[in-house]
Amino acid sequence: MRIGLAANRLHHHDARAALFRWLRSSEAGLRELGVSLHAVGRTHDAIERQGFLTGYAGLHRYPYGREGGLMKLVAEVVGMGPDRTLDGAIYLIDPVDPSSVFPEATALKRQCVIHGKPFISTVATARDWVEVERVHAGLAADAGADDLHAFEGQTLALIAHDAMKPAMLAFADEHFDVLARFGERVATGTTGQRLNELAWSRGWPRDTPWVTRYQSGPMGGEAQIADRVLEGRCQRAIFFEDPHVARQHEADIQLLERAVTTVTDQAVCITAPRVAARWAAAAALRAR
Repeated sequence: MRIGLAANRLHHHDARAALFRWLRSSEAGLRELGVSLHAVGRTHDAIERQGFLTGYAGLHRYPYGREGGLMKLVAEVVGMGPDRTLDGAIYLIDPVDPSSVFPEATALKRQCVIHGKPFISTVATARDWVEVERVHAGLAADAGADDLHAFEGQTLALIAHDAMKPAMLAFADEHFDVLARFGERVATGTTGQRLNELAWSRGWPRDTPWVTRYQSGPMGGEAQIADRVLEGRCQRAIFFEDPHVARQHEADIQLLERAVTTVTDQAVCITAPRVAARWAAAAALRAR
């Protein structure tokens, strides 16, 4: 498995930074899985400087960002042949770092979404991804990831753009039992209504909404959910974006993404149906 890796300066500038909080919790899992990490220059150098992944042959150095390192990750997410194709990307984002909105940063996420590959922008999502892959590899559950799977005390946000609403409904139908474990579910406008109708058709009590509905996206629903994320009242967002359509409420969408990365240790965000399905399958396996 080949994964691109980058982190904004805040997240690797000292030993307490986000990149190293992730590696402290997940280095053993990365080694168990044999993940090949393709790290942009400054991120790679910081890992070596702090003494993580010592002697690990799976850590590969790419050029600095200013020399095109992140651009190369984008191209390899798309695919540059069998030896130069990434299976996803981890980009630990500082939402106030100007480089986080450079074209190559935006393109990295967009191409991951288009190609159904994980785009991982927070410490919590990175930890979660490693545990998902461990479970699918048949490894015993890591007790250090139990907090990520304590769904009964968590809130899940379910958001889907118009063209992706059928995919969201299919996902919720297939993995209903996993999603029903969450203490609360929230959703934007029409998506929320359709999810409630699905739940009622499956026998959920008709006088009880399965999801709490917020405003539609264009009317500010993402902003309402972002507020919950920032307050620690929403721990996981599954957001099926349509990367092929220009959105009038793009600023609201980015606001939610920035909120998630602001509380990087607390919030998990999944942005593609294939990735969400893999997570849900792992959650079901882990609970057995």
